[in-house]
Amino acid sequence: MASTSIRDTAVGIFVLAGLAAVAYLSVALGGVSYRGKGGLEIRATFNEIGGLKARAQVVVGGVKVGQVTRVELDADLRPNVTMDLDEKLQLPVDSSASILTAGMLGDQYIELEPGGEEDVLRPGDELQFTQDAFVLERLIGKLVHQLGADSDASDSEAPEPKDLEQ
Repeated sequence: MASTSIRDTAVGIFVLAGLAAVAYLSVALGGVSYRGKGGLEIRATFNEIGGLKARAQVVVGGVKVGQVTRVELDADLRPNVTMDLDEKLQLPVDSSASILTAGMLGDQYIELEPGGEEDVLRPGDELQFTQDAFVLERLIGKLVHQLGADSDASDSEAPEPKDLEQ
């Protein structure tokens, strides 16, 4: 009887530890975290954002300084990205934002490049200098189209085969 209750207790502890591990991994991989508001909310308008989504990282020199909070279209139908950054960040007003991809096919994130001005961005300001996302699919499509056009041109310029029955 005593060995059964010890075994049941051990199995119960093992099951609870497994459930705790699954819960932790679900939260960690899902990107949910509570760190409070950053305090410095700025915006940037792009022509193309690729697969950028809310909760994407915002980095300066590879160090995470915030995250994307909202992606929406403005009145001109251009993507407007709102970022929530660390309130202690003193980012010059002439800073720029680029959308980059982690690895070849990884998630997209925003890299901020500090400028050289003395004035710093305040909450609600908008970055004036942006670089759009690089969309690999468009490049491949242009390459395929160009190769197809080149092969069509070379086929039409090919000399006629000579008649061998002379």
